[in-house]
Amino acid sequence: MKATYIDYSDTGSFSKTLLAYLEKDENLTSFYNRPAELASFAAQIEEKKNFAHRDLLTAELRKQYGDLLNISPEVAQNISLLAEENTYTITTGHQLNIFTGPLYFIFKIVTAIRLAKDLKAAYPRSNFVPVYWMATEDHDFAEINHTRVFGKKIEWETPAVSGTGRMSTADIDEAVKQYCGTFGLGPNAQKLTTIVEEAYRSGLNLAQATRVMVNSLFKSHGLVIIDADTAALKKPFIPYIKADVLEERSAEVVQNTSDSLSKLGFKTQVHARDINFFYLTDAFRERIVRLDDGRYEILHQDIYFTRSELEELIDRHPDRFSPNVIMRPLYQEVILPNLAYVGGGAEIVYWLQLKANFDQYGVEFPILIPRNSAIITDDKIVGKIFRLDLTLKSIFRPMETLKDDYVRRQTTHRLNLRDEMMEFNSIFAKLKLRAHKIDPTLGASTDAVKARLKKALNNLEKKLLKAEKRNHTEALIQIERLKDYLFPGGGLQERTENFASLYVKYGDELVTELERHFNPLEFKFTILY
Repeated sequence: MKATYIDYSDTGSFSKTLLAYLEKDENLTSFYNRPAELASFAAQIEEKKNFAHRDLLTAELRKQYGDLLNISPEVAQNISLLAEENTYTITTGHQLNIFTGPLYFIFKIVTAIRLAKDLKAAYPRSNFVPVYWMATEDHDFAEINHTRVFGKKIEWETPAVSGTGRMSTADIDEAVKQYCGTFGLGPNAQKLTTIVEEAYRSGLNLAQATRVMVNSLFKSHGLVIIDADTAALKKPFIPYIKADVLEERSAEVVQNTSDSLSKLGFKTQVHARDINFFYLTDAFRERIVRLDDGRYEILHQDIYFTRSELEELIDRHPDRFSPNVIMRPLYQEVILPNLAYVGGGAEIVYWLQLKANFDQYGVEFPILIPRNSAIITDDKIVGKIFRLDLTLKSIFRPMETLKDDYVRRQTTHRLNLRDEMMEFNSIFAKLKLRAHKIDPTLGASTDAVKARLKKALNNLEKKLLKAEKRNHTEALIQIERLKDYLFPGGGLQERTENFASLYVKYGDELVTELERHFNPLEFKFTILY
């Protein structure tokens, strides 16, 4: 593959807040710990060097992987390295989208893998392990129960229960059949079918199935996959659970940060509640709320606790307390020797809302790394772009803008009325002056006539362009097809399309090429072909 890089700001696809973060806007510096640059990692390593839960972490990972460790020496080695004091993690996280969901799921993981590799080159005395944090406790099943491949929506139709990671995949066979049925023939199609069926037809829950599939794709790159929905891993988090649930320490701090960001003109992503934990069982995941009488209620379940009962329950069963979006990042940083978090644009924004909360709990705030973003196409499509007198940068413009610009470049006629408009303005300036001398009140009438005529001239200019477009119908149809192909549904390819259509073409080289061309700390949009 070949690669072209353009600025994120030239894509028109990313938020003002993310762009400001990438540009190191001074208004945002107080909302993160260190800038996203290579030099920052020296201090981040120093700050995280006294991480206290290495034995617990490695023991739990070995337990979760089981026999999978015998398959991948790279993963087994990285888990062993986590027991050493000079080993740190580079983490990304995502929900358990079936069959990995949209393409950016893959991009997030590859970004973490490449960043770990780059850090090893820059800081050879330390080790860096890429980690995928499975959002197994998330219960928004509607967000993860489908994917799109070759333009077809594949959906797992089943009732949602509890955290999605605990859901059985016993009835996912029909979705597996439909998904694999889109692959066609060929060795890569057969290999991907084997990977999918091994993951989703082995009687596993969704967390285990996701681990098997993601491990199959990334095991040679040493990716470590963690499921934090365990009592063992939540034990070190007990003091933080109590602080939020019983003392409600997070809500005001996060709200103050959100207000500060809003006053600076930045939109926020998440809202803190008084209690930022759910009560989690195999049957449900429901919010915990404090009642006026001092008791605690599990919503919609007719379950109540006194303060002392709840405190005792946190000590005995921390696994029943599931952090929401406010406390999950804190949980991650407590149980991992983590240096950086790789996230999408919206994730980076909500992490900016959380630094003050980290500070009050005395937990190190990671370096925030926006994931790599990309379009993957081929030489044939790129050739069409160039033949239509477009560029890889201009293709991001809106459809009608592309068409208008194309026609203006190709036409032999002058389609704009700029010169005429200048003459028009000059004439009306003279008319207004003459009218004012006769009667000062006629100035407004002159302006009204000017406005009507200016509107008519603008409409005429549009008609000239529209008429000329008919002379370039074939080229404009090709532009439409290009845009629809590269931006399915009008959005970025990575936000809708699944990786399977690319895997059946490139096989394992897909991940290898992504890792080769992604540059996590350069913050450029990548076009691969």
